[in-house]
Amino acid sequence: MKFETTHKDKNSKARTGKFQTSHGEVETPIFMPVGTQGTVKAVTQRTLKDDIRAEIILGNTYHLYLRPGEDILQSAGGLHKFMNWDLPILTDSGGYQVYSLTELRKLKSDGVEFRSHLDGSKHFFTPEKVVDIQRTIGSDITMVLDECTPYPCDIDYAKKSQELTSDWAALNREAFLNSKPKYGFEQYQFGIVQGSVYKELREKSAKDLLKLDFDGYAIGGLAVGEPAETMYELTDFTTDFLPEDKPRYLMGVGRPENILEGIARGVDMFDCVMPTRNARNAYLFTWDGFVTIKNAIYKADFKPIDSTCDCYACRNFSRAYLRHLFIANEILALELATIHNLTFYLNLVREARKKIKEGIFTEWKNETIKKLSNNVKLNKEE
Repeated sequence: MKFETTHKDKNSKARTGKFQTSHGEVETPIFMPVGTQGTVKAVTQRTLKDDIRAEIILGNTYHLYLRPGEDILQSAGGLHKFMNWDLPILTDSGGYQVYSLTELRKLKSDGVEFRSHLDGSKHFFTPEKVVDIQRTIGSDITMVLDECTPYPCDIDYAKKSQELTSDWAALNREAFLNSKPKYGFEQYQFGIVQGSVYKELREKSAKDLLKLDFDGYAIGGLAVGEPAETMYELTDFTTDFLPEDKPRYLMGVGRPENILEGIARGVDMFDCVMPTRNARNAYLFTWDGFVTIKNAIYKADFKPIDSTCDCYACRNFSRAYLRHLFIANEILALELATIHNLTFYLNLVREARKKIKEGIFTEWKNETIKKLSNNVKLNKEE
C-alpha cells in the first residue's frame, strides 16, 4: 500500500495523508463508519456515499462469517457487490468480538475456540482461517487475528497476550502473503499493536510487527475502560515506533475529543460505533456540545440540530420535528439522527485536515475540545 504524507503540524504529530485502494483513494485523518454486518445501521449506501460522504467503511469478520456466511459472500462476488458499495472497506478480524464473548471463548496457541452468540454453535478461528475469511469477504484492508486484553489486567497476563498476538501476527502475515485475492483486486493487511497499559509490552509488540512489514499498523486494546489520559499517553508512545510511511489506525476510538487527541498524536484512521449508536438513542453531537433531543426543552425548538451543519437532517428539519419523531417512535428519527452524527464525525476529520494544512491544528484542536466538552444549555429534562 502506498501511503503519502502531505502535510505535518509543527506543534504536534498530526499529519494529513492519503492512500490508494482498488476502490478509491482515502484522505487521512479519516473516520470510518462502522458497518459490522454489511450495513451501517439506519442509513442506505446511497446516503452514506452521497450525503454523509464517507470515504471508507468498516465491516467485521466474525459477524460476516456467522451470517450471511462465506458461501453467500463468495457467490455474490464479495462484500462490495453483496452490499452494493463501491468504495473501500476495512474488515476487523473479529478478535475484539471473540474477546467480548468472555465465557464462550477459549484461547489456544494456534487460535481461539468460541461459541456463536447466535446459536451457541462451536467454531475455531486460526490466524490462517481469518485471512481466508477476509479473502472471501474481499475487503480492501484486512486485519490480523489478535487478542484484546481486558482492562485492568496484570502484566503477566498482558505479556502472555502480547506474545500470543505477535505469534499469531507472523502466521497471519505468512498466510496472507502465500494466498491471493479472490476477486481480481489488491487487498492489504494491517498488524495490531497490543500490550495493555504497559509501555514495554507496547514497544515489544510494535517492534515484532515491524519485522513483518505490514501495509499499515493499528493500535488495539485501548478504549476498553482505561482513563482517557492513559489512552492518549499510550497512543503517543506507540506511534513513535510506527513508520512514517504507513497508515496508523487507533481501533474503536471514540468520542470527538478522543479523535482530535489521537490525530495530535499521529493517528490517521479511526472507527467507532458511538455516532450511530448514540444517534439511535437520541443523543446528537454538535460543535457546541451534545443535544439530548428527546428532552422537553426542544418540543418547540424550530432551529436545526446544529446551525453550522450541512447534513440532510439539519438542512431540512428542526429539533422539534426530530424530537417528535423520537417521542412517536418513528423509524425516520433513527435515520435522520444517524445522518447527522455521521456527518458531524466526517466533518470533524475534514476540518482537522484543513487546519493541519493551514498550520493551525493545535490551536484549533484545543479550542474545539473546549466547545465539545460543553453541554448545550438547558439540555436537561424539565
